Amino acid sequence: MNKDLIIQLQEQQLRRQELFIIDQAKQITDLLARIVELENNQKKNSGNSSKPPSTDIGKDKRTKSLRGISDKKAGGQPGHEGKTLERRLTVDKTVVHAVKNCSECGKDLRSIGTAKYESRQVFDLPPIKLSVTEHQSEIKYCPCCQTVNQASFPKGVTQPVQYGVEIQKLAVYFNNYQLLPYKRTSKMFEDLLGHRVSEASLVSMNQRCANNLAGFTEVLKEILIDQPVLNADETGYYYNGDRNWLHVITTEKHTQYMPHAKRGVEAMDAMGILLLFKGTLVHDFWKPYNQYACDHSLCNIHHLRDLTFCEEVEKSTWAAGMIKYLLDTNKKVSTAKEEGKTALSKGQLYYWNKKYDELIETGWNKHPPPKKQNKKRGVVKKSKTQNMIQRFEKYKGAVLAFMNDFRVPFGNNLAEQAIRMMKVKQKISGCFRSEQGAKTFATIRSYISTMQKQGIAAIDALHAAINGSPYMPTA
Repeated sequence: MNKDLIIQLQEQQLRRQELFIIDQAKQITDLLARIVELENNQKKNSGNSSKPPSTDIGKDKRTKSLRGISDKKAGGQPGHEGKTLERRLTVDKTVVHAVKNCSECGKDLRSIGTAKYESRQVFDLPPIKLSVTEHQSEIKYCPCCQTVNQASFPKGVTQPVQYGVEIQKLAVYFNNYQLLPYKRTSKMFEDLLGHRVSEASLVSMNQRCANNLAGFTEVLKEILIDQPVLNADETGYYYNGDRNWLHVITTEKHTQYMPHAKRGVEAMDAMGILLLFKGTLVHDFWKPYNQYACDHSLCNIHHLRDLTFCEEVEKSTWAAGMIKYLLDTNKKVSTAKEEGKTALSKGQLYYWNKKYDELIETGWNKHPPPKKQNKKRGVVKKSKTQNMIQRFEKYKGAVLAFMNDFRVPFGNNLAEQAIRMMKVKQKISGCFRSEQGAKTFATIRSYISTMQKQGIAAIDALHAAINGSPYMPTA
């Protein structure tokens, strides 16, 4: 064989081996990165990420608190007025327990006058029983013109046999406030009243209540559009095996729920609030929120959890510094609010803004962005810490909105607390049977939550709604 040909074949073989080694090295690098990513995901919990506490099952429960240590002792604080069961001046019933004989000698004391009384009061319920009222409408014939005249039934009495307002409001209260499923609500009526209200009747009661709240919903939407600050969030729920989303927009005095098949902009547009809203929207960096032309504030409680992951898992000292910065800034703002101030001074704003910029610069120095590899397409993957630095740099105004405007909260707790009720309902009652059931629940729950925030008890609010005259929200 020609010597040059042998050399050529040997060079080709060496080249193939070299390419194989390069490709193998690349695969090893990618696999190692994937292992690190999977290991980091295993280290995520509700204390260092946005994962819910329910995913912490089987894991160490001793998570690091983000709230810090309070200098207050447990229990009631100085100046707090304690409350206990107090005696009433007027009572519904008095039972006298007579002394008949002397406990010492046995003498009959029934004819002896009473020197004084010692009284004790017992708070209890009277026996619960179902009351049935029959309404009879008189029918009379006019002796002059033979016209048939009939008296009108009371408002709401429309059927030959039906449930009254008290039963209906309890049914809606049990289903939508106490979050009991239909079957358990029906069983509760049977146990308490000796009468079982059917599940079909419970569904109808809820639907009628929701229909009566159409005017309330429209007024609430208009009020929310005009608010200076809104908190928003969303969570998944299921009906018929399909995943849907419950969206919430809330303030300290209002709550608006809406179910939708989608999670993003399509659902938010259908809600009809954010398209017209011009204030500040507080959310948790779900990107569709950023498409709206209002001001934005990012939830720093989410940031604290993410930064905790960076500190604990990726060993980032920068993350620890940013955690301290956010907590210190929030404490400074809280102190200013307690002192009756409406803003930080110009000097304080300059100091905290400068410190923020210095932290970003330090972060990039310690965690420089990764370089793009030759011939490798796509975005270069960053670590969690690098992603956090990039977010804090790009969205500085949204991160520090709470510092620049005292009306804006530090985090998105208002929306998260509102959305938690859906999770509680799912744990107690399971999923919805239909889309209409989800809409009914969202409408009634919006009403109950808003009225409670405005000082009206849930049971009283439902009584008004079932009567067809629901309370209207105030700004």
